[in-house]
Amino acid sequence: MDPVVIPILVAAIVVIFLVASTVRIVPQARRYNIERFGRYRRTLQPGLNLVLPVADRVNSKLDVREQVYSSEPKPVITEDNLVVNIDTVLYYQITDPRSAAYEVADYLHAIDQLTVTTLRNVIGSMDLEATLTSREEINARLRAVLDDATGKWGIRVNRVEIKAIDPPHTIKEAMEKQMRAERDKRAAILHAEGERQAKILTAEGTKQKDILEAQGTQQATILRADGEAKAVELVFQSVHRNDADPKVLAYKYLETLPHLASSDNNTFWVIPGELTEAVRTVTSAFGDQSTADAPTSAQSEEAAALDADDASDESRTPELDARPTLPLDAARATDEAEKEAAAAVSDAKAEAEAAKSPQMPRREQTSGD
Repeated sequence: MDPVVIPILVAAIVVIFLVASTVRIVPQARRYNIERFGRYRRTLQPGLNLVLPVADRVNSKLDVREQVYSSEPKPVITEDNLVVNIDTVLYYQITDPRSAAYEVADYLHAIDQLTVTTLRNVIGSMDLEATLTSREEINARLRAVLDDATGKWGIRVNRVEIKAIDPPHTIKEAMEKQMRAERDKRAAILHAEGERQAKILTAEGTKQKDILEAQGTQQATILRADGEAKAVELVFQSVHRNDADPKVLAYKYLETLPHLASSDNNTFWVIPGELTEAVRTVTSAFGDQSTADAPTSAQSEEAAALDADDASDESRTPELDARPTLPLDAARATDEAEKEAAAAVSDAKAEAEAAKSPQMPRREQTSGD
């Protein structure tokens, strides 16, 4: 090899090394701290930077993006002397690379220890229940203390969050029992309220139903009474308009007698006193029809004789022998009417007794009794 070429190659290599040592390319969101002969010189910004070879060197490379640091569970004693393990999550960002590199040896370890001491001060003034329900307050107090302490380190604490609070196992069991009791209590209260509302609604529905039924019954009774009144009025007007004969009324009276014993509650039946008068009226009607050709004076004498007999003995039952002065046809008609009335009365009494005592044999009634 030519002796001239070797020095040229050596010089080229030295130039390349010097150029490479002079140029520093810093990535985005990074900061490089430069020391010249062991003393801080400057902080390189992202991009192309030139330094003195051999004299300048990079001391530390820092990331200025927001970082997340999760600490291990730390035991903390509450005001009521219970030991709880608390995990914290720290969000921080380097704002001054020079202070972060030269003001504290290990800023993460320093922040972790500061967090533990602050937690013990804050939690030591609270009981367990307040600790579990005051996370926002604890986070705010932690952030204020850490931000004030880490400001001179060139670090800004953005957020501090409590990730978990783990009480002792026995306390967990007691809390679960208490929570279960509270839920059972709320469930019982809600169930009682539901039953109360259901009973109230049922009572209101029953009340409305009874009111509507009573109103319906009232209206039906009123309409039924109006209908019966109009029917009675029409019958009364018809009877008076047509000038009904007492004989017709007496016949209707005899037709109504069997219905008097049709009730199931009747144990005995009393023959009304008007029956004799009704029978006499019907008998006189048949007698007038059969003796239409007889003299009027004879009929008058016979009627007077009957009235005299009735006035002398009111308790005497109308029989065939009680009217000897009547003509033969009238006596027969009277006898038949009296037998028919007696049979109707006997049948009504038998039906009433059979309805009252259905197991007893019904006594036969004969028309000749």
